Amino acid sequence: MVSELEGPRFRNPAVLGQPWRWITRIFMVGLAPVGAFFIMDAPSYLGWSFFIEQYYGIMLAMVLPCVFLLVPPKKSLARVLPWFDIVLAIAGFAVGLYVALFYPEMVRWLGIITPDRVIMGTLAIVLIFEAVRRFTGWVLVSLAGVFILYARFTWIIPGAFGGDGIPWGRLANSLFLDKNALLGTPMEVTAITVLPFILFGAMLFCVGGGAFLTDFAMSILGRYRGGPAKMAVLASSLFGTISGSAVANVTSTGVFTIPLMKRTGYKAHVAGAIEATASTGGQIMPPVMGAAAFLIPEYTGIPYSSVALAAFIPALLYYIGIFVQVDLEAGKMGLKGLPASQLPSLRGVLKQSYLFVVPLAVLVYALFIMSLSPGKAAFLGVVSIIILGLLRRETRQHPAWMLKALADTGRGLLELTVVVAMAGFIIGVITFTGVGFLFPLFLGHLAMGNVYLLLIIAAIAALILGMGMPTVAVYVLVAVLLAPSLVELGIKPLAAHLFIFYWGMLSMITPPVCFASFAAAALANADSMRTGYSAMRIGILAYPVPFMFALGPALLLMGSPVEVIVAIITAILGAFLIGAAAIGFIFRPLSPVMRVVMGLAGVALLMPVQQGQLHTIALFSNIIGGVVAAFLVWWEWRMRERPRTAALKAALVAEPDKDK
Repeated sequence: MVSELEGPRFRNPAVLGQPWRWITRIFMVGLAPVGAFFIMDAPSYLGWSFFIEQYYGIMLAMVLPCVFLLVPPKKSLARVLPWFDIVLAIAGFAVGLYVALFYPEMVRWLGIITPDRVIMGTLAIVLIFEAVRRFTGWVLVSLAGVFILYARFTWIIPGAFGGDGIPWGRLANSLFLDKNALLGTPMEVTAITVLPFILFGAMLFCVGGGAFLTDFAMSILGRYRGGPAKMAVLASSLFGTISGSAVANVTSTGVFTIPLMKRTGYKAHVAGAIEATASTGGQIMPPVMGAAAFLIPEYTGIPYSSVALAAFIPALLYYIGIFVQVDLEAGKMGLKGLPASQLPSLRGVLKQSYLFVVPLAVLVYALFIMSLSPGKAAFLGVVSIIILGLLRRETRQHPAWMLKALADTGRGLLELTVVVAMAGFIIGVITFTGVGFLFPLFLGHLAMGNVYLLLIIAAIAALILGMGMPTVAVYVLVAVLLAPSLVELGIKPLAAHLFIFYWGMLSMITPPVCFASFAAAALANADSMRTGYSAMRIGILAYPVPFMFALGPALLLMGSPVEVIVAIITAILGAFLIGAAAIGFIFRPLSPVMRVVMGLAGVALLMPVQQGQLHTIALFSNIIGGVVAAFLVWWEWRMRERPRTAALKAALVAEPDKDK
């Protein structure tokens, strides 16, 4: 669950010089232990009284110096450490330390505006803006700047969105210290919940769990047609449970799976697209989902265990859709699996399964049986990993793996922390100006009370914002502005928030800006846009499914057992048909008309039959879709031995292969 965007070019630590290199290393390695100290309530056992905001201040004091020392303002400065980066690092440390030391005194007089608070608040805003710019570019910075300017100059805005404007002193003080802004929900979730899961994933990967996933997937699927691609789907879905980041997933598993897919006959852009799509699904794959998923309980009041359970079926459908296309693509191209001599022994691989199975079982047990908070459950999983590492001879003799996992955790937190800090500023403006109450009313009026139109607006907004921002920032912004309107029009709160979460995630594979596809294209030496469009086609099922569970949440396990079971079965059948229509092959190549009809039948089967205003329509849709699907599959199977026209076969074999 590390950075979701293609990270900047980090400075080589050797460039920093002795003192700064040691400072960054101590801070990055120390972030997880400091987090564990506070998350596991150690201060209360020691009899210390503290505000959780002081912990957030310590975290900022450790993260901001690392950002300015390790991330250059531009690529040309990657080999030097300019004096102003040292100044910014010291200033970042001072801002965090100010909160850590003086918050108990400040909270008593939070509304009192003093010069030191205005100065430190202004400095915090400037530093976080610059830190975010270095990681993600100008999109999120510009958006946050517009919000802050709006809060300051609302008297310029006519109509209901206008106001008196907030004086800078009060605005800087509130954005800096108020629990609805910088020190609010996004920072809380990152510091209390996401940090332990990043550590869990890093520890699991360093102890050998990541290697097990790849070997396991290869040993059971490598021999079948399209085996390397199926292996990529399985490995990426399993790795996604401990990563939660699309780009991190691509770079971890793609370096192995993409060359293997190309070697067995997949075109370069298709291999990259398969890896990108499979890796993106890690953000929606329970039990450990993307960082934004941990914000859902904070905004809905629903326990994370319930969120993860509800997300399971849509995630399963996502991967079924990918798997179907991968298999049919291999059948369409006549690809074979790998010879047994190139596959690891399943028996040998299973001997290492405890490295992945035991920590994941501990995590699931702590989350769903013990009902621990997600952060504490993740730390319990970390303890199990450390015990396994100490019992295993290879890792017991080389304990440096633990330091590497701690350093990887710190590096993964750098971008996420500054991004959620920026999201906190945006939420603060929305709260202080009242936009959070006005905007849902405006959208409801714009959509004229039509829930379908509002869902489309929310999907487009999340998708567009996600093309320039991490999923966390997209979710926070759209959840605050749009989710209340969806709930008001009858969408269940969990369905509304998962809908927004899914559409923010889809920007990772949807052109023109699709970071997971770009990362995979770089590994595959393929055209970025061609890879993006192929990823969009392979992940096509992810586009209609959020609408389906928003309108009929049986796919989220909400409803009677019969409704849920029927919805799951028809959705799986629909996923198969949509995958076949997208790839244009089932038992033989499909004609254009057959692809369209099969795709429509698949969409009809996706609609969950549930009591409500859509009950009759969904039931009729399922029946028609099922009948049409049965006939089409029977017909294609019956005609599988009859060749298509020469033109169709020629088009199939003559498909351009520029990237291979």
